[in-house]
Amino acid sequence: MTIAAAPTVRLLHGADMPQLGLGTSPMGNTQTERAVATAIEAGYRLIDTAEAYGNELGVGRGIKASGIAREELFITTKFDRHWHGRDLAAQGYQASLDRLGLDYADLLLIHWPNPQLDRYVQAFQGLADLLDAGRLKAIGTSNFKPTHLDRIISETGVVPDVNQIQLSPAVTRDQSRAYHHEHGIVTESWSPLGGQGTAVLNQPVILNIAKETNRTPAQVILRWNIELGLVTIPKSSNPQRIHENINIFDFTLTPQQITAISALDQGESTAVDSDKFGH
Repeated sequence: MTIAAAPTVRLLHGADMPQLGLGTSPMGNTQTERAVATAIEAGYRLIDTAEAYGNELGVGRGIKASGIAREELFITTKFDRHWHGRDLAAQGYQASLDRLGLDYADLLLIHWPNPQLDRYVQAFQGLADLLDAGRLKAIGTSNFKPTHLDRIISETGVVPDVNQIQLSPAVTRDQSRAYHHEHGIVTESWSPLGGQGTAVLNQPVILNIAKETNRTPAQVILRWNIELGLVTIPKSSNPQRIHENINIFDFTLTPQQITAISALDQGESTAVDSDKFGH
C-alpha cells in the first residue's frame, strides 16, 4: 500500500518540517532501530528522539538501515539540563550527534526549562549560536510555558521555531497554542494519543467518530492534531500501527467532530508541570 507522505509546515527560520513523525520514547536502542527503519519505509520523514530517551544510537542505526538519503529526513533531538549554558549547548549537541552517527540534526530542542536552575535563557542563546553558524536548520524548546517563552524571546531577540508540549484531546493546551500562534511558533504535540492517566482512545466521542469515518480511534485523534495545524509524533514500535498512524491524509474531520474531540479537554492541570518537573 502506498501512503502519501505527511505535508510539511514552514518554520520561522525557513525549514520545512513534516507534520507527522515517529516518537521514540521510551523505546530502547534495538526496538528503536527496527521502528525507525519500519517508519521510514512506511513514508515517515520526521523522527524524534532525545538524549534522555537513551536511544539516539538506535535512531542512527535505523536511519542507516533504511537506506534513505539523510537530506530527505528531518531529525529532532533534545538535550538535558546539564547542557544549559551558552557554550554547553554546543557540547550537548555534539554529544547527541556522536550517538546518532550523524553530521547534523535538523531541529534541536531544550528538553525542559528547569526554571530552578535558571539557565534556560543561556541554553537557548547557545541554540541561536548554532543556528547562526549553520549547524542547525531550526531551534526550539520542549515543555516551555508562555512565561518561559516570553523570557527567552525578550532576552535573546530570537523566537523558537517549535515548542513541543504534552497535548492530546485530554489536554488541549489552548493558552499555549494561542501564544505560539501569536508568535509564529509551531506547536508540536507529544503523547498525542493521551498516554497513561489521560487515555482518550476509548472515549465514546472518539469511538463514534472512528465509526463515522471508518478509521481507528488513533487515526481520528492524529487527524484532529493535523486539523489544528499541529505537528505530532505518535510513538509506536508495532509495524501495523506505524503504518496506520501515517495513513491519515486522505480524510478530514468536520468542524463539529473537531469541536467534540476538543471538548474532551480536562484542563491545564492534567499536563506535567514544567515549573516543577524536568531533567
